Amino acid sequence: MRHSLTNLEIEKIIDGPCADPHSVLGIHYNQSNGTVSIRAFCPGAVSINAISHGKILEMHQIDHRGLFVWNSSEATDFFNYELRIEQENGTSWQTADPYTFLPQFGEIDLHLFNSGKHLQLHKKMGGRIHRAGDVNGTLFTVWAPNALAVSTVGSFNNWDRRRHPMRSLGESGVWELFIPGVSCGDFYRYIITTKNGSRIEKSDPYAVSFEKRPGNSSRVEDPFSYSWSDSEWMEKRSKRNSFESPMSIYELHPASWTRKGDDFNSWNELGDWLIPYVKTLGFTHIELLPIMEHPLDESWGYQVTGFLAPTSRMGTPREFCRFIDRCHNADIGVLVDWPPAHFPSDAWALAEFDGTFLYEHEDPRKGYHPDWNTLIFNYGRNEVRNFLYASAFQWLDTFHADGIRVDAVASMLYLDYSRSEGEWIPNQFGGRENLEAVEFLKELNHYTGSMFPGAIMVAEESTDWPGVTLPPAQGGLGFHFKWNMGWMNDTLEFFQADPLYRKHMLNKITFSAMYAWSENFILPLSHDEVVHGKGSLLSKMPGNREQQEANLKLLLCYQWFFPGKQLLFMGGERAQETEWNPGISLPEGTDEMKEFTASLNNFSKKHPQFFKSDCSGSGFQWVDFSDTDSTIVSFLRKTENHCPMLCIFNMTPIDRNNYKIGVPIAGEWKLVFNSLLPFEEVSRSKPVPLHGFDHSIEVTLHKLCCSVYSLG
Repeated sequence: MRHSLTNLEIEKIIDGPCADPHSVLGIHYNQSNGTVSIRAFCPGAVSINAISHGKILEMHQIDHRGLFVWNSSEATDFFNYELRIEQENGTSWQTADPYTFLPQFGEIDLHLFNSGKHLQLHKKMGGRIHRAGDVNGTLFTVWAPNALAVSTVGSFNNWDRRRHPMRSLGESGVWELFIPGVSCGDFYRYIITTKNGSRIEKSDPYAVSFEKRPGNSSRVEDPFSYSWSDSEWMEKRSKRNSFESPMSIYELHPASWTRKGDDFNSWNELGDWLIPYVKTLGFTHIELLPIMEHPLDESWGYQVTGFLAPTSRMGTPREFCRFIDRCHNADIGVLVDWPPAHFPSDAWALAEFDGTFLYEHEDPRKGYHPDWNTLIFNYGRNEVRNFLYASAFQWLDTFHADGIRVDAVASMLYLDYSRSEGEWIPNQFGGRENLEAVEFLKELNHYTGSMFPGAIMVAEESTDWPGVTLPPAQGGLGFHFKWNMGWMNDTLEFFQADPLYRKHMLNKITFSAMYAWSENFILPLSHDEVVHGKGSLLSKMPGNREQQEANLKLLLCYQWFFPGKQLLFMGGERAQETEWNPGISLPEGTDEMKEFTASLNNFSKKHPQFFKSDCSGSGFQWVDFSDTDSTIVSFLRKTENHCPMLCIFNMTPIDRNNYKIGVPIAGEWKLVFNSLLPFEEVSRSKPVPLHGFDHSIEVTLHKLCCSVYSLG
C-alpha cells in the first residue's frame, strides 16, 4: 500500500460513503517498497499512537478532523498492536484496532444465508459477543444489500457514525465489523446510507435485547452462554409423544398477570408467583402471549420489532432463560406466541430497512396488511425466510421454549385475506393461495421437527385449509396441532344461550365431532374471547351468579373431556367477572373455581382415556346426542387396556332423576367426577338395551352438571 492517502480516500473515511474501510484503515504493507503503515481515524482526537509490545509508535496527524498515520520502512510484515487515543476533552482509551481483523462471517455462512438455509443464523447475525484471536469484543453483522455504506454507532463511540464504518461482504449484501471491547450492556444502532445518499437510523433486526421503551436502541447481551439446569426435562421432552400425553395449556399475558402499578414485574418475580400457581392448578404448559420486543404496550406483543429479543420490560434475556429453566424444573412446559404474519411500519425498525423494500413486498397488494396497518414479510426471499427461521430457532434453541404457537396463519396462506376484488395479486397459477408462505411454513416445521425433538408447532388457523397438521412429506403444512376455532365458536355460542333454547342448539356442541380428527386439535378458550367488549367467560354464562358458575364449570368440563388438548386464558380458572384488561393485574377471583380447575386437570391427567387417543377417532364414541327435550349429551372416552369413561352433560338447570343411559359393559358404574359437588353414586347395569348397547343404567343428573362414570 502507499505511504500516503489520496484526498478521495481521506474523504471516504472521514465523511463516507465507504463500503470497504479496511482497505484504508488498519495496518497495510506496501510490497513495492517494503514499507508498513498504520492508519487510524477518530473524530476529535488530538493524538493517536500505536502500542506494540510496550513500544509506542508515534502516529502523525494528516487531517485535522482526526486521521492519523504511522509509516515505517523498517517493519517488514504485519504485527499486533493496539491504539491509544486521546481526545480534546481529555478522555483517552486503548483498544485493539477494529480494522486489522479478517472477515469473521465466513464464506459458508454467507452462502447458507443467501440460500435461506443457515440453521445457526440466530447465533451469528446481529450484535454478538465474539472473540477474534485473543481479543474480546462484539461482532456486528447486518443485511443491507442496497446500502452504499453502513456504520455501527452506540454507547461505545458516542453515537458517531464516522467512528466505525462497516465492511461490505460483497454480493451477499451482508455488512460486518468486529469492534474490540464492546460488551454486554452496550447500546447500538446502524446508520445506513441509502442509494439516494440519505442516512437512516435502524435498530438491529437480529438483536437479542433492546433498550426499554420508549427508547428503541439495540443492546448487546449474551443469552447463549446461560448455564441451563433442565437437562432432565429436555431429555424427557425429546421422548414424549405429545399426541398421546396430557396437555392443558394456561395462556397468559405476562405483563398483566400481575403488575406493579404502571410498571411490569420482572421475569424473576413472575417465576416466583406464577410457577407454583400453575403447578397447583395442574396445568402441563403455559403459553405466553408474544414476549418478543415491541414498542406499544397496547399491542399485547403482536406488533413485533425485535423478533429475536425478549421484551426489556421484564428484564434481560438471561433472566428470561432462568424463568424458563425454573418452569422446566417444575415440570411445566413453555410455549411462546409468535407473529410472523406481519410487522409494524416503524421507521427505525424493519420497514424499508436499507432504503428499499427489503423484508416486505413493494406492492401494497402483497406487502400491506389492511387489518392491522402493518407490513407483510416477503416469504419468497431466501434471506427473509432465513431471518424468520432464526427468530423461531432463537426461542426453541437459545431460550429452550417447548413450542411455538404461530399467530394468524390464515392471513399468511391466502393472498386475498381481508381484501376485496382488485386489492390482491393472484399466484402464478391464478389462485388465491400464497404459495411462498406455504413453502415457508412447510420448511419451518420440517426444520423445527428435526432439530428440536419434542417441541411442538401450533397453528392458529381459522379456515378449512387441508392438512395443517399433516407432515410436509404427505402434503401438509407440518404443524403438530391446530387451534379448533370452529369448536370454540360453536361451543361458546351454545353456552351463552339461555338453557331454555339450548335444546334447539345441540348441533352446536355435537357438530365438531364430525371433523374432530381431521387435524390434531387444541380446544382454545383464548384471550381473543374475553376482550374488546366480549366479556369474561363467567359473564357470558346465563342466569344468576350460582348458575353462571355452574355453567362455567360445565363449559370447562366439556372442553377437558371432549377430544383434543385444552387451552384456557388466564382469568377463566378464577371465574373472573370482568373482561380482561391488559392494563391492570388479573383480579384474584374465587378460590372455589381455582380448586375446581385443579381437580379437572388432576382428574383428567390420571385417566389415559382423556388424552391417550385424543388424536384418533378410536378414543371417542357418542352414547346419545339426540335427547333434545332433556338437553343432555353423553359420550365415551376410551383407550386401549382401560375401561371407558362415560361423560354425561346436563345442559339445563333441572335435575334429572332416574335418567336411563346405555353402557357398553355390564357391571357397577361408579360416579368418579362431578362438576358441582363430590356426590357418591353407584349404579348397577341392567340387561336393558339402550343407545345401541345391550345394557343400561339409571343415574341422577344434577342441574347444569357434568357427571363422569367408570366401571367400578
